[in-house]
Amino acid sequence: MISKLTVAFLTAVVLAAALCEAAVLPRLSTELRCQCINTHSKPFHPKYIKELRVIESGPHCPNLEVIVKLHNGQGACLDPKEKWVQTLVQALLKRAEKQDS
Repeated sequence: MISKLTVAFLTAVVLAAALCEAAVLPRLSTELRCQCINTHSKPFHPKYIKELRVIESGPHCPNLEVIVKLHNGQGACLDPKEKWVQTLVQALLKRAEKQDS
């Protein structure tokens, strides 16, 4: 007959394994899918942009994604096919290169 100590030990191991798996799943779900569902296509002034991220297409998502974080804390996905977005990305890359040198 199985002792109470063995049952308690097995329960603890199963619980620990479940908690570890639950801790890993949220991180994987954000990395293995597209970040942008809808895109913003109306132009706005670059002075509102605090941060810019460009995520290349890959196995996680077939789309190129341009994500900006605004000074008010909100995030927005921009349509990378729009001419103004392409110009904005180029301008911000040039500005970043000047700051680095």
